[in-house]
Amino acid sequence: MRIHRAISWLARAEQEKEDQDARYIFLWIAFNAAYASEFGFEQKERDQVRQFIDRLLRLDGEQRLHDALFHQFSGPIRTLIDNRFVFEPFWRAMRNHESDGAWETSFAASRKLALRALMEKDTATLLSILLDRLYVLRNQLIHGSATWGGTTNRAQVKEGAAILGVLLPNVIDLMMRGGEDDFGYIAYPVV
Repeated sequence: MRIHRAISWLARAEQEKEDQDARYIFLWIAFNAAYASEFGFEQKERDQVRQFIDRLLRLDGEQRLHDALFHQFSGPIRTLIDNRFVFEPFWRAMRNHESDGAWETSFAASRKLALRALMEKDTATLLSILLDRLYVLRNQLIHGSATWGGTTNRAQVKEGAAILGVLLPNVIDLMMRGGEDDFGYIAYPVV
């Protein structure tokens, strides 16, 4: 069921040629269908994504996710890593009127870790940081914090959709090869 749902949303995303906002949202829904499991308050979504990444990387003997990150998208990934507008602590500081510079320190540390992961070809760390940034972008779109088809920050939506558009077919294929049972119970099963 999980894979079927992910494929259905990926197929819808692939039909979307012009509207990058819609394409990104459909791709994120496909990703969510792939990783989301039944969870309680003790497990945060971020932890669930990291566990999912770890499982995928164990299944990825051909290093397809690694190749996509380090050979196809290193430029767009660097752009997203350097973009404070897809870094959640920046927005938290703006909302809370924080002026102590803590978000900047956190941003510099995250950026340094991501760049080290790029240099050392650390797929797990880079993918985790990248998905954190893409999750913030997802939140901006899903929660109406961006204008549909607007002109501001279009590059991050387009690049995010391109990255997810390459990663997701590989993710789904790895899941199909690894067996759906390895990915836990889905949050909303058919009843």
